[in-house]
Amino acid sequence: MEVDGLRRAYDELLVEVDTGGFVDPPPGRWTAEQIVAHLVANDTLMSEATEAVLAGSPYAFYDLESVHRPELDALVVECGGLDGLATLLRATSLKLVALVGRLGPVADTPVETHLREGFDLVVDEPLPWGRVLDLHTRVHLPKHLAQLRMLRAG
Repeated sequence: MEVDGLRRAYDELLVEVDTGGFVDPPPGRWTAEQIVAHLVANDTLMSEATEAVLAGSPYAFYDLESVHRPELDALVVECGGLDGLATLLRATSLKLVALVGRLGPVADTPVETHLREGFDLVVDEPLPWGRVLDLHTRVHLPKHLAQLRMLRAG
């Protein structure tokens, strides 16, 4: 697993969050706060899965693309808005990166995985955990980075 690539993806995303200046999304789309809340929740699940792999325990990973807005909104309120979410995302991403750095050969451990990234990526099968993390780095994080950039004012 390419830990440096994961770290860079989070760094780029956090720079975008810190830049701020987001406008309201088109109807039916997530706000910047909801996007960051989703990433925080997803990091928590990915960390749990990584800890399970490190411990040799079975785990099934379900992405959070289907998280409902009320749940995301509750996390936004709990964190006090975008600044608090950014602080939490820094913590959850640092934890995930640190755990991934410990994987080594166990990154090949198959994990029952259920992912959906729009219409472009659908996974419903066991995958090596390192492959899921690679998809997170190369597909999931860039997708949400692009969403944040589209919400930039001006």
